[in-house]
Amino acid sequence: MSVQVYLNFNGNCREAAEYYAEVFNTEKPQIMTFGEMPPDPNFTLPEEAKELIMHTNLVISGSKVMFSDVFPGMPLTVGNNVSLTIVTTDMDEIKSWFSKLKEGGVVGMELQETFWSKCYGSLTDKFGIIWQFSHESEEAAV
Repeated sequence: MSVQVYLNFNGNCREAAEYYAEVFNTEKPQIMTFGEMPPDPNFTLPEEAKELIMHTNLVISGSKVMFSDVFPGMPLTVGNNVSLTIVTTDMDEIKSWFSKLKEGGVVGMELQETFWSKCYGSLTDKFGIIWQFSHESEEAAV
């Protein structure tokens, strides 16, 4: 298990990730755009979202730092564009921590299965800290 930093950008994620890769002399980031997501028949992806970065990450000095652009229409306030992400193979821990942190907070996305995780959810706790939780399969953790 690890706690990871997640940085959000307003359309310039690719530029930022490539810049940080150069600064910290890491491997070039592997980038997934919103346009590369599996299609959802219940949701048409806006044209302006297709080239935005859904997810990428870098290992900087031994720590995984994740990056994405915010989806069009979602607010982004520089300074509040950082979240803490817990990635673990323990589903019970995710459910317990999420349940406790959502008390007095605001849920962004209830825990649910996604195409990238068996259990993912996000919330802002009562202190204004943004948390993301993601279940990682045993195979992926190796």
